[in-house]
Formats: sequence, structure tokens, C-alpha cells
Amino acid sequence: MSRVRSLTQANRRLAAKLFLLTVAMFGFGYALVPLYAVFCQLTGLNGTTGRADAQEVQASVVDSSRWVTVEFTGQVMGNLPWEFRPLQKKIRLHPGDTAVIKYYARNLANDTIVGRAVPSVAPNKAAPHFKKIECFCFSQQELKPGQSEEMPVRFLLERDLPKDVNTLTLSYAFYYVDRGQAATADDHARLAAQHSEPRAQRQAKSDPG
Repeated sequence: MSRVRSLTQANRRLAAKLFLLTVAMFGFGYALVPLYAVFCQLTGLNGTTGRADAQEVQASVVDSSRWVTVEFTGQVMGNLPWEFRPLQKKIRLHPGDTAVIKYYARNLANDTIVGRAVPSVAPNKAAPHFKKIECFCFSQQELKPGQSEEMPVRFLLERDLPKDVNTLTLSYAFYYVDRGQAATADDHARLAAQHSEPRAQRQAKSDPG
């Protein structure tokens, strides 16, 4: 009888350990989402772009000896019932210069839909040098039934873009956002944005004096 009781207790301890291990693994995987976003922002992995502030834009020096073509694409993912496309297919600009283009989005559904755009730049080595100043991808976008919007993107193409990059492509994938996940998605985006801010801007925020 005591042997059976010992086996039962051992099984309970094992089950408890497995449960705790499962919870820990789930928590670690959940934490990887914002951490991975931050890592991509800093390194340009997977074509992830960064952000530029007013100081960085003002300090930028244009290299008028070079021309670079920037192409634009967009697509909706999964079950997002939207029309989404760039209003301009491509532009030419000098490294160190800024530009503004617009994307068009329209809700084809009979319900209000929330979407989130995820940008990427190809080739990957150009991504760290493509800095967004203003972008609809900074926050979720809500469109009512039949509503359409023109969404601007203002960006800086850094002067130190690799010399062998003459053409790059900015792509946006628009995803459906479940309302129950909206707050979590915004938290992840704010975390990535904070880590992609220039160091001087972060220090200024942390030093009110």
C-alpha cells in the first residue's frame, strides 16, 4: 500500500513539474515576440526598418552624386478583407534625402475592421538605412464598412546606404487584428519603437532637466 502511495505522490510531483515547465516555455515564447521585434529593428533582420527623428533628418547630408530607385508594394494577409496598394509604384531620390509617398486602403467588408501593417525592405542590407519618419504602420488602422484612406509614409534614405544598392523595395503586409489582441499588439509596437529611437532622443526623455 505504501508503495502505491509513493508512486502516486511521485506522479503528482512529476505532473506539477511538467505543468510548470509548460507555463515557463509559454511565457518565454510570448516574451520572444517583442524581443524579436526589437532585435529586427536594430539590425535590419528580415528587412525590418528603423525610425528617424527631426534631429536626424535635419542633420542628414544629401549625396547628390547618386540616384537610388525605391519601389513600393503592398498586400493583405490572411482573412483581412481590404484593398491595399501603393499610389506610386516607384520614385528616385538621392541618399541622405527624404520623400513622401502614399498607400491606399479600403475596407471591403460590412463590418468595422482593424488592421496592422508590417513593413520590410529588400535587400536586407539596405533596411537599416531606410528610416521611417511618419508611417501608418506606427499604429493600428481602423476602417469602417466601405471606408477608404490614403495613408502617407515619410522616410529618410540614409547617406551611407551601401554603394552597390541602386534599387530597393519597401513592402507592407497588412494583417487582420483581433480586437482582443489589439492592446497587446500596440504594446509590442511601442516597445520596438522605443528601442529604435536614436540614443540622443531616448536620453533626452529620461533626463527632464
